[in-house]
Amino acid sequence: METHTRSILKAASWRVIATVVTFFTAWLLTGTVDVAIKIGLLDTIIKMGAYYMHERGWNRLDFGKLEEPDYQI
Repeated sequence: METHTRSILKAASWRVIATVVTFFTAWLLTGTVDVAIKIGLLDTIIKMGAYYMHERGWNRLDFGKLEEPDYQI
């Protein structure tokens, strides 16, 4: 199980990468840096929240998780 902090940091680090990709794509399509920045920021805000909720939802499921042993030698 992951902590909330770990899930937030994973979401944030991924969003930095994804925002850069979105920014350059928007800049390429619009030719305007100003519009590309706005698209990148809005995309980041929406998708960061969605990713966090997705991660937390998967953490609640037992599917595919290995059971931890009661003890280790």
